Amino acid sequence: MSSTTESDEIMARPLPIPTEQPLDATWKAAGQVVTLAGAEAMAVQAAASITLTALLWPPISAAHALTGLASALGQWLPLRPLPEQQVVVVMPGSGGAGRGAKVPGGRSGAVRAAGATTLGVEEEFVLLDPSTGATVSAGPDLVRMLDGEPGVQQELMQFQVETGTRVCTGLDDLGRELVRLRRLAAAAATHLGCRLVASGVAPYRTPGLAALTCQPRYQELARLYGPVVADAGTCGCHVHVGVPSRDLGVQVLARLRPWLAPLLAVTANSPIADGHDTGWASWRYMIHTRWPTAVPPAAWPDAAAYDTAVRRLIGRGAALDERNVYFLARLSPRYPTVEVRVADVCLDVGTAVLAAGLIRALVATALAEARRGTPAAAAPARPVAAALAAAAREGLAGAGVDPFTGQAVDAPTLRSRLLDHVYPALRDHGDTETITRLLHRHDQRGTGADRQRALFTSAASPPAFIQALARATLYQAELR
Repeated sequence: MSSTTESDEIMARPLPIPTEQPLDATWKAAGQVVTLAGAEAMAVQAAASITLTALLWPPISAAHALTGLASALGQWLPLRPLPEQQVVVVMPGSGGAGRGAKVPGGRSGAVRAAGATTLGVEEEFVLLDPSTGATVSAGPDLVRMLDGEPGVQQELMQFQVETGTRVCTGLDDLGRELVRLRRLAAAAATHLGCRLVASGVAPYRTPGLAALTCQPRYQELARLYGPVVADAGTCGCHVHVGVPSRDLGVQVLARLRPWLAPLLAVTANSPIADGHDTGWASWRYMIHTRWPTAVPPAAWPDAAAYDTAVRRLIGRGAALDERNVYFLARLSPRYPTVEVRVADVCLDVGTAVLAAGLIRALVATALAEARRGTPAAAAPARPVAAALAAAAREGLAGAGVDPFTGQAVDAPTLRSRLLDHVYPALRDHGDTETITRLLHRHDQRGTGADRQRALFTSAASPPAFIQALARATLYQAELR
């Protein structure tokens, strides 16, 4: 059967661009101009990025980024308060908004042996001085100290480290692995006189390219994209979910597009930068999407088309290599997984497990749809991009954008739709009880961004704020 879907039509036709913006996307980096041809720029846009501050504009100041994005989105970001959030319990058909209901589905963290979908998580952290809040370039020393631990690696900037879990089949197992790695890295950081902090961005000023990790690939990235790399010491939570084939993985990516925004809203954890509140729940998203490939995935028909798109981006200078193609969800260049990269690193392990559980359920749901031949729901580029921008701005505390229609809708409603969508997969993996408990705690305490703001406001000094963030990074009460 061959019929043109709405999403295919969206991909095929050019999107209007304001007259003051050139059609060709010109990216200036370290004295070098990388030009994306008009067709490729439209393809990247059709992959759902109209965040022009990221794709078409050169790196700009925070203030101009805020003004420019608000202007570009216009009606997409109606800022208005919401009623007090309700405690969420996952129930089929409930919209996720019931109170006090018990969710069936087996014991906490249980996984049905048949067909359990594997998952793993990579987390990036910043290393901060406990007395000043400044970044500490101790990442290489920390990794050397833990020599022999494959789960802790160097990152782009010397003030960062990355942890990576082993392959897991259950959320309880994943939670224990995340706790183990955070404790290990935190103990090493303390030995080196700094603190391990889970925040999407460092809360105080960073040293730019002076902190670049001394590795050839990172140095080449800095040569090609210097201004972008200088601000790129952000920290994400990358969730890997196993898929049977790359062709099925591409089908999953198309079905993940509309759900990236609610995932970002749940995990937003970077409101503080340069010592002040940016006004955004995820300032990391604004910084990260300055990379020309940091956009939602397109609706490619198969893995061959995906690979062609990646090669074209590299050939046009939009990326150094396959690893530098930063789609917000992609086929992993290293593992047989779909890698969802939209989330900020989560302030606590419970939120990381919550995000991983929801993402695994999304992937399992998408796989089931693809195998049944159910077409992917059309999620046009503009609403998807506007929904992501709204989620980055507001988290769960304000107005969101429906990624299917572009209409204004409150962010908790979008999350409820996500929960209804993935309920069968949560049930099949025995995850309903775990996800319900974690959602309940998430609603009690707020998102990472909410908690960071509260800690920042109440802290008597930068050292007090950093110590509070470091404690929250190791918090795990909801996993017991």
